[in-house]
Amino acid sequence: MNSEPDIAIIGAGAAGIGAARRLAGTGLSVSIFDSLPRLGGRAWTYETSAGPVDLGCGWLHSADRNPWTRIAEESGFKVDRGLTAWGEQFRDLGFSKAEREDARRAFALWSSRVATAAPASDKAADALEPDGSWTAYLQALSGYISGDELERISAKDYAAYDEASTNCNWRVPAGYGALISASLPAGVELHLATSVDALTLDERRIVLRTAGATVRTRAVILTVSTNVLAGGAISLPSALDPWRDAAACLPLGNNEKLFLEIVGDGPFAPESHVLGDPHDPATGTYYIRPLGSPVIECFLGGAGARVAAAEGHSAAFERAIGQLVSLFGSSARRCLQPLVASDWAHTPSIGGGYSHALPGQADARVALARPFDDRLFFAGEATHTSDFSTAHGGYESGVRAAEEAINALVPRLRQKD
Repeated sequence: MNSEPDIAIIGAGAAGIGAARRLAGTGLSVSIFDSLPRLGGRAWTYETSAGPVDLGCGWLHSADRNPWTRIAEESGFKVDRGLTAWGEQFRDLGFSKAEREDARRAFALWSSRVATAAPASDKAADALEPDGSWTAYLQALSGYISGDELERISAKDYAAYDEASTNCNWRVPAGYGALISASLPAGVELHLATSVDALTLDERRIVLRTAGATVRTRAVILTVSTNVLAGGAISLPSALDPWRDAAACLPLGNNEKLFLEIVGDGPFAPESHVLGDPHDPATGTYYIRPLGSPVIECFLGGAGARVAAAEGHSAAFERAIGQLVSLFGSSARRCLQPLVASDWAHTPSIGGGYSHALPGQADARVALARPFDDRLFFAGEATHTSDFSTAHGGYESGVRAAEEAINALVPRLRQKD
């Protein structure tokens, strides 16, 4: 282990890898640390008997401007640009066309109010129509989009993401997580299953303490999740309390995925989709046979993800199967068996899905992204002002933090020479 690298990156997810890619070729020595035994952070392609599945991010959002699209193509990863079934309801099961149109109008009206007549409270829930018939549906969407209920979502923050999104969503058949994990550049000293327990400052170096070693580095790029930063997993000097406070204003929502394997034919058409129950804010949303694979991906957000985390995988799978059986009929049960599930809420080095700003706290993203003393730089999806909650937002934040570190560090090293 290099005990005195020029730059240490804490976190080997999209942001950490983005920072490492920007630092490649600069001549600076770089070490990267992650407490997980794998690369990728919240990007994780898991190999199953039914093929690879993404337990974390799975879609190249805003793919027409997403840097991972270019990286995929340069790296030989296929990008699928086909249309997707999101927003459809297979054979109108449990959610008729007229109901979907009505629900979409309700969502469009709410989105318009958030963007053009945001409530003074900045609370996204205050833009809801009083006693609206589709409030449960909108709460379910909020769970998928932000990981939490509208009462805890900043309208300003949501509008910034919505305005920046191009609504172009593509896929990486080999897995988004596989792409991100394969993108760490050569020359970076990688330390997996190595948690950084404490960070201290002296006049010339930043000192990192791990279970097995002490590292003294000129600069640090910190990319850990907001829940980790706001918590006590890493001991930090009191001078960094403002950054902890900013992170606490940007908590991770709750988002989990379940994958069911389809055994035999069953009533499940390739590239189809159903929403479990549009009147249940905790409902799962189900993508069936994505790219033809024999699986159903159940995505849970907000209340649904919290229930899954609290009750455990067995109960979550049973609930998902029950919703599908209610739509497709009792014979569907024999075609479904649990395959794999995420557990982001109970992953200590992460602690949830992706960040959202609490009402009145959208500007915390800017505060969290500020460098400290031109030696400590912050990255991660939560530091991006418009592409938060995405792997490309994480990547871009890592590049930005690396450039800040280069601009601060290289002149000092030249002066020494």
